[in-house]
Amino acid sequence: MSKENENSTVETELENEVETPETEVDELTQLKDLVTEWEDKYLRTHADFENSKRLLAKDKAAAVSYANESFANDVLSVVDSFDSALAMIDATEAEESSEVLEKIKEGVNLTYTQLTKVLEKNGIKAVECEGEFNPDVHQAIMQVDSEDKESGEIVQVLQKGYTIKDRLLRPAMVSTAK
Repeated sequence: MSKENENSTVETELENEVETPETEVDELTQLKDLVTEWEDKYLRTHADFENSKRLLAKDKAAAVSYANESFANDVLSVVDSFDSALAMIDATEAEESSEVLEKIKEGVNLTYTQLTKVLEKNGIKAVECEGEFNPDVHQAIMQVDSEDKESGEIVQVLQKGYTIKDRLLRPAMVSTAK
């Protein structure tokens, strides 16, 4: 009887080891699902990586483009001084003007022109101050009565505004009509 028990035990083990086609199909389906799941995870991770890489490149480009912003802001006071000097020279009466004053005016004008060209070359441009007040680029300092301007129009520019590329560096300070 012991041989019969041994034979039945071996047969039972063999039956357990031999997988049925249904078991193979279930295991294959599970493996396919697992592969699909891992492919999805890979694709999502790869997409996140590409998005991060693109955002870092964009941030780097912005940092390089606007690296000189604080320097440009400091240079604007020099531009303002040139504007004032030219206005003072223009304000002198014709009787007071002499050949020396004309030479000074010419020199200041040339220097001012050269400075504005360098600023424009580096993406720094003056804000347009003609016509309607725009709160995105203008700062109203005061309102005045004006017969030739309609309400909300710019009457006088008190200090020029500037942009660096597409970013506002300093708003233009203006007075507007009531």
